[in-house]
Amino acid sequence: MKLTFYGGAKMVTGSNYLLDTGKTRVLIDCGLFQGSHYADDLNFEPFPYDLKTIDAVLVTHAHIDHTGRLPKLYRDGYRGKIYSTAPTKDFSEQLLLDSEHILLKEAENRKLPPLYDIDDVNEVMKLWEKRSYHEKFRVNEIEVEFFDAGHILGSAFILVKAEGKTIVFSGDLGNVPAPLVKDTEIIKMADYVLIESAYGNRIHEDLLKSKGIFEDTIEDTIKSNGVLMIPAFAMERTQELLYELNELVEYGRIPSAPVFIDSPLAIKITAIYQKYSRDKNYFDTEALAKLKKGDAIFDFPRLKLTLTSEQSKEINDIPAPKIIIAGSGMSQGGRILHHEMRYLSDPNSTILFVGYQSKGSLGRFILDGAKNVKIFGVDISVKCKIMSISGYSAHADQKMLLNWLAPMKHSIKKIFIVQGEDNQMLPFSEKARDELAIETEIPEYNQTINL
Repeated sequence: MKLTFYGGAKMVTGSNYLLDTGKTRVLIDCGLFQGSHYADDLNFEPFPYDLKTIDAVLVTHAHIDHTGRLPKLYRDGYRGKIYSTAPTKDFSEQLLLDSEHILLKEAENRKLPPLYDIDDVNEVMKLWEKRSYHEKFRVNEIEVEFFDAGHILGSAFILVKAEGKTIVFSGDLGNVPAPLVKDTEIIKMADYVLIESAYGNRIHEDLLKSKGIFEDTIEDTIKSNGVLMIPAFAMERTQELLYELNELVEYGRIPSAPVFIDSPLAIKITAIYQKYSRDKNYFDTEALAKLKKGDAIFDFPRLKLTLTSEQSKEINDIPAPKIIIAGSGMSQGGRILHHEMRYLSDPNSTILFVGYQSKGSLGRFILDGAKNVKIFGVDISVKCKIMSISGYSAHADQKMLLNWLAPMKHSIKKIFIVQGEDNQMLPFSEKARDELAIETEIPEYNQTINL
């Protein structure tokens, strides 16, 4: 049995792994490579495998770096099945449709053919089948089972059994405990594990501390009569912030100010959250208890959802103080850029990062202290306050990753460390070897390994 790393190898994005038994070939994820552009040039290259020989695609979760090339897979000839949990399919449809116009513009700017169009997304959805957690199913002789990864709603790590071996693909593992979603499940046996390492050398802030910083940042910005800009991913992060803001407003813990969700995608994603909000398979007990009491956990006074461009532009007419939550989470596109153009140079305002900022992204440049940045070709000075909270990260930190591996340590033959930068993967590799006595490997892009 062979495992090839066609993405996520020595990089955070582009998750794409091929498991080949000789009889059956399955892909795990087919994500977009991201960095200095929304989509790197690598995405436009032909797939390095014969699509007609692929029997199925297994999807860990809906984030674009795990799903973003699925429509291209269809466009280039794939007609097999795609499997994921129900929320992952619903979220992926919205994320892929939203990305289409961004990718089209990038392709045009670089004089490249588009990765896919809306018709390709619609056709991909016809190939997509939903599976529940712990619902075992087969792709020929391969047995597959999804477990709750606790990362975002519907996220999974995938257990695959073939040729008497058990291989686990972590996808992205969650930050435990997290608002809204259940804790990451634990398993006790695996032969080989692919484990993400986005925060392999980091320990997150305590969630209570993060909540305190969030509350203080809101209060300070409002008192300064400034604008609080929060670049946020449309999925999970925006809903977590709404959940926290709902509590802060409900108990009168922050001064009154308008809160704008300036993201059509986030609004659509929130509707999907509401669709599954009564399902005990996905939401944690605390959120379910509030919902049962009639608490509208994603709604509160002075919350404004700006779906259209006209509504978004009207935010400019609302005097400070105000809070603007908009995509994209790394400031690589979306409406947040328009607000950053207006307010990054305002010393009374604040930009608050609540998620991972990939190397080369605009968000990373700002977070690292750039004095000037270029937005839409215009030089913008950065004079606002810069804040960052890691406790809201949806990714497990080093300690959580090790705790997840620990119950499997006696059976594991080797772990493959993926989906991280060198400064996260290398220290994590050392920790796993030293503390768990597990053999580790950091695969190269396009490397094939015999299991």
